[in-house]
Parts: sequence; C-alpha cells; structure tokens
Amino acid sequence: MNAEDFPTPDAEVELVTPERLKQRIDDGEPVTILDARMSGDYEEWHIDGENVESVNVPYFHFLDEELDSDIIADVPDDREVTVLCAKGGASEFVAGTLVERGYDVHQLEDGMNGWARIYETVEVTGYDGAGTLLQYQRPSSGCLGYLLYDDGEAAVIDPLRAFTERYLDDVAEPSSASPTSQARQDADEFGVDLKYALDTHIHADHVSGVRELDAEGVEGVIPAAAVDRGITDADELTTAADGDTFEVGDATIETVATPGHTTGMTSYLVDESLLATGDGLFVESVARPDLEEGDEGAPEAARTLYESLRERVLTLPDDTLVGGAHFSDAAVPADDGSYTAPVGQLVEEMDALTMDEDDFVETVLSDMPPRPANYEEIIATNLGQNTVDDDEAFTLELGPNNCAASRESLAGD
Repeated sequence: MNAEDFPTPDAEVELVTPERLKQRIDDGEPVTILDARMSGDYEEWHIDGENVESVNVPYFHFLDEELDSDIIADVPDDREVTVLCAKGGASEFVAGTLVERGYDVHQLEDGMNGWARIYETVEVTGYDGAGTLLQYQRPSSGCLGYLLYDDGEAAVIDPLRAFTERYLDDVAEPSSASPTSQARQDADEFGVDLKYALDTHIHADHVSGVRELDAEGVEGVIPAAAVDRGITDADELTTAADGDTFEVGDATIETVATPGHTTGMTSYLVDESLLATGDGLFVESVARPDLEEGDEGAPEAARTLYESLRERVLTLPDDTLVGGAHFSDAAVPADDGSYTAPVGQLVEEMDALTMDEDDFVETVLSDMPPRPANYEEIIATNLGQNTVDDDEAFTLELGPNNCAASRESLAGD
C-alpha cells in the first residue's frame, strides 16, 4: 500500500526525528520500537541496540475493524513506543490507531528511509599523520568513509552518492563536521579544496559517490586493478595503481593493492598512520570473498585475501590504524568513537589473522551472511553500466551491508 492508501487517523501523532531517536539510543535510554513493516523486511534489517526493545507487528493487522487482542498484547502499554515503517505512511496510521486506544506512542519521521539518511562524523584522534582525519558513519547500513584535510586541501575515501552534497558542505566549513574538535575552530581550517574522491573497490552494497563528486570538479579516483571488471568510463576518471600517491596538503595517501574481497580491492595508507582497507579487513571481521566470482570463485578469492592480509596489511607497524569501509552490530568502537583499531590489536583479537591458509579459507567460507540486497544492480551501477537517478540509487542500497565474512565478530567477544 502507498501512504495515501491508509486511512487518516483522527488522533494527532507526535513525530520524532531519526536524529533524536539515534541520540536516545546512543545515550543509553531505554527505547521501545514497534516496527510495522512486513516480517521479511524486518528480519533482514531493523533498528537494534543494547537498550532497544523491538517488536514487529505488520501494519495490515491494524486494518481490521476489530483489532485482534493477541496482536495488541504484543504492543507494550506501560511505556513510550516509537512506531516506524518504511517511509512513514503505514506508521502514521498504526500510531494513530494506538493513540486512539490510549497508548503512549509517537512516529519515526520518514521511517527507515529517514534512518538511512543519518550520517555522522567523528574525529579519528588516534591518527597521528599530517592534517585531520574524520570518519563518516552511516548507522543504518554500517557504511564508513573518511575525510582527510590539511593545509587547505582535502580527500574523501569511499564516498556515498547519497551524501555528495554533504562532503562538499563539510569541506566548505570543516569545523561543522566535528564540532567537538578544537582543531577545527581555527580560522585557517575553514574552506578547503576537496581535491580527491577515492574508491577502494567496486562496492556491492551502496552506490559510490565518486562520479558525482568528479562532476563537481573533484578528481575521482578508482583502482586501476578494477578497470578490467568492465568499468565503462574509466578513461574519464583517474586510476590508482599499487604504489601511486596522492598529496593532500602535507599528507600523503599511498595506494596499496589488497585483492581478495574483489580482484580490484585497494587500500589507501593515509600518511603512514591509517590504512583505509575498504572491505578487505574490518575491526571485527575479514572480507567475504564471493561477491565478484560467486560461490565457485570464493575459495580462490579467499586465498588471495589471505595473501593480501599477510603480505600487505600485517607487515605494517603494529600501531598503524586499520579503518574499514563498514562496521557491524558486532563491532566495538575505539575510545574516540571511531571504528578503527591498530594492526597489532587486531592480530591479538582476531584468530583468523594468525591461522594458516587452509584454516583461514575454511573459516571465511563457513558462516557468510546473505549477499547484500540488490548487489548485482549496485555493482552494475558502480561499474557505470547501469544508470539510475538519485532516488533509485538511494532505494537500491537500503538495508544491511553484509560485506563481512561472518555473521558474528571474529575479533573476540
């Protein structure tokens, strides 16, 4: 049903913004959610957290003239409840129905679509290279990106198309991206030039923003090793080969080939302090190897990943930070709130990083989650083979990222 198909409730329903709900969860407040989407959508992707109680009651149950008492019994009546759906239409009707029956409820503005538009930044304070490094975090899908800026120049790694304007706004006034950082209160930090937008690989879970930023005058960079996958406009973008460098103020970003998750998987070593590993290595797991060549090619890709990790990542100094392109519910943030960890810490915590090759391959292939929703169409879009507008691109990538090899954390508890 479309939003206009639902009866308009007589009761007035209070809206809560996605940002406010996220803040309540972050602050540790008890939050109760009634998710009115279909059960399949709910099971694939919903708002979760240690202090979150989530109940799924699909909206159609509330369309009956006489509500089933068993259905109502599943809705808590002794506390405030946040009702949500996909876009806000069904939840307005459900919330209004409950208000009319005396429940203390409010509605999440724009539903899960609104939740997917939350994009936060934290400063990576453990970064000790030149300039300032921010980590972008998208809680709805666990997507991570990075903004480095120094001496009037900036680069963004793994930008999302949905937030193209956000990157441009942040470099226009970078202090607004992380207001808690005193470093960005200085007048000379305002208004930097976004020089580069770099992708680590052909993403399968979200639509890249490299092309849109390139169209805005930013130099779009893609891995040279990914071109053979069928990128249609590679000649219009800059290609980064292993060992290539990009200067951002006094900082240097070095290209490091780390195939495995995909044949073109590339990491970027940010001023010898943080390795942006894309989907090769996360703080809680390693990459899944089946999104390019499928199940048949996954074992060989896992062996390639093993080699990349052993020879290109774990050979870095132990204090080099690792920052992936994703985090999951199993990930534990660092003290600064970023999803980063030193190489040495990951080696201590993640058994997969000290296994022999055969055990590593077996572990990686043993517990992979479902592939990301719409991943084939997203890959085609990121190759330039598929053209979608902004709304279609946003809809394609809704849902969990599922780019890690395991459903659970491989790094301890």
